[in-house]
This record gives sequence, structure tokens and C-alpha cells, in this order.
Amino acid sequence: MLAAGIVLAVLVMDQLTKIWAVAALSDAPIHIAGDSVRFLLARNPGGAFSFLSTAGVTPLLAILAIGVTVFLVRLMARNDDVWLTLALALVLGGALGNLSDRIFRSPGLLRGRVIDFVAVGRFPVFNVADASLTVGIAILLVCSFRRPANV
Repeated sequence: MLAAGIVLAVLVMDQLTKIWAVAALSDAPIHIAGDSVRFLLARNPGGAFSFLSTAGVTPLLAILAIGVTVFLVRLMARNDDVWLTLALALVLGGALGNLSDRIFRSPGLLRGRVIDFVAVGRFPVFNVADASLTVGIAILLVCSFRRPANV
């Protein structure tokens, strides 16, 4: 139940903030702290943080995200570690948030552009799903250095 709640929370927050971004940022960006921190609308055909933004890669990324989703659901079902569950749920929620854009946004099924809108310094523009993926992967890395519980 914890994992499902986290995944749902990430997915809902991601989609609600993207709806806001499309409505509020279509005309101009919003500057929070000069040019260092701002909200600006970007439609990303590539992966997280605009990785692999070349033409024709979007359907491949969507299919890869579906495969990752199936893998993560199966892994979470066999897991009983709270930290690992948290990490996997954050990664899954982020993957589903961006996959939703690829499925439902223009220009069409499996070719949709991901809405990014958070710009911090020179870092690539990102969204809630990207942030969730990043935090989840960081927790996974920390978990990989832990000693097994019964050692």
C-alpha cells in the first residue's frame, strides 16, 4: 500500500504541475530568483533532463518506460525493505509521469512531448517526474551500499 500511495502521489503531483505549467507559462516564463531559478515551458521529446532529444527516439523511450514499469512493479511485489520500496516507488512514479505525457500529449501516441518547466541555473529544465526519478535513484544507490540486514 505504501508503494501504491507514493506512486499515485508522484503521478498526480506531476500531472497537476504540468497542467499548471501549460496554462501559466505558455506566454512567458516566471522568474523566481532572477535568471537563476525560473519556471519556463519546454516540451521535451527526449528522456529525463533532455537526454536523447534527437528525432525518432521518443517512441523508443516510451516503450522502454513501459518495460521499466513492468520490471519495477514485479520487483516491488517481491520486496519487503522500506527504503527500497520508497526508492522503487519514486522511480516508478516518475517513469509513469513522463510515460503519461508520451502517451497522451501531442504529437500523439508514444510520440508525445514531456512537459518540463523547472529551470535552475544551467541545469537542464525538468519536472516533478524527473525530480522523483532522481531522488529514487539516489536512494537506490545509497541502499546498494548498505549491508544486508542479517549479516
